[in-house]
Amino acid sequence: MITDERLSTYINSLDRGNPRFLVELEEEAHKNYVPVIRRETQNLLKLLLAMNRPECILEVGTAVGFSALLMEFFNPKPCKITTIENYAKRIPIARENFMRAGKENVIQLIEGDAKLVMQELSEQYDFVFMDAAKAQYIHFLPDVLRLLRPGGILVSDNVLQDGEILESHYAVTRRNRTIHKRMREYLYELTHMDELTTSVLPIGDGVTVSVRRNV
Repeated sequence: MITDERLSTYINSLDRGNPRFLVELEEEAHKNYVPVIRRETQNLLKLLLAMNRPECILEVGTAVGFSALLMEFFNPKPCKITTIENYAKRIPIARENFMRAGKENVIQLIEGDAKLVMQELSEQYDFVFMDAAKAQYIHFLPDVLRLLRPGGILVSDNVLQDGEILESHYAVTRRNRTIHKRMREYLYELTHMDELTTSVLPIGDGVTVSVRRNV
């Protein structure tokens, strides 16, 4: 928890909630220890979708399909969503969830390594949501920029690692040092690239919101 837990609990108590299908899907995910985006991040996405009204969305990291379905439901404009997942065990679950929601023709799930998949994509996207392996964000960035249209929005989740990003390299457990190093590199790139205007927000597990400049 990055922010005060009591404050987060109060803010989340103001949330108007999600449709029953998404509530049940989120409960199923928690029961099966599958991470889904936190409530604060959900509300941020809802706001950004209402402001941006994207027609083409790219999601990197499908899991069981919760965030893709949330974006489809709360985007005020009909849209096409392309989502990429590499974890074989979750792919059939996500496909089933899309079918249960009647969104299999709106949400396209592509199986495979996101870096390789994105190299084959050429469509321009209005909105990109990054929620995959954190150590790979820095490697995904060149293709994300290529695919994100000028004025488009990039949202990256889980960037502050529950506050561990503040620690020195040597204070982080050995198994997390690669993620820690690469995430710091990613945050530096996002905030220093001429192509992007970026804000780092300490909500959920840390979120960045970047807008692609017209350069």
